[in-house]
Amino acid sequence: MAAHASWSARLSELGVTLPPVVPPLAAYQPAVRTGNLVYTAGQLPMVDGELTVRGKVSEGAEGIVAPDEAKAAARQAALNALAAVDDLVGLDAIVRVVKVVGFVASADGFSGQPAVVNGASELLGEIFGDAGKHARSAVGVNELPLGAPVEVELIVEVQP
Repeated sequence: MAAHASWSARLSELGVTLPPVVPPLAAYQPAVRTGNLVYTAGQLPMVDGELTVRGKVSEGAEGIVAPDEAKAAARQAALNALAAVDDLVGLDAIVRVVKVVGFVASADGFSGQPAVVNGASELLGEIFGDAGKHARSAVGVNELPLGAPVEVELIVEVQP
């Protein structure tokens, strides 16, 4: 897909609505700009001030977040990151997604972090097409804030 005339219009075409910006849980800003780059803080899968799911990610154990559920949570976290960018500079200022970093609270032995973080990457591809192709890290961690299963941060290039 070529550069879209309006990313906001693209969201409407996809039936996707950006949520309100999640208020910071500590001493940080949801997004900051330096030059032509916007860096988001790590975003959790919050909806209306609540986590959509809690726990560590693995397969088949009771009390564990399933990989597909964590993938959906990564998508929500990416939407929250886009909301932070939109609030700072406007969604239509985005030129391209440069990098995605996804952290996955992983139970012992779980190594499917890349598939979980695909929830964020696939969403960005749906919205931005070629401009959504990015570098990425998918990192397994022991714990995340509030017991979240995933946390996603973005670096995006914006218009000068």
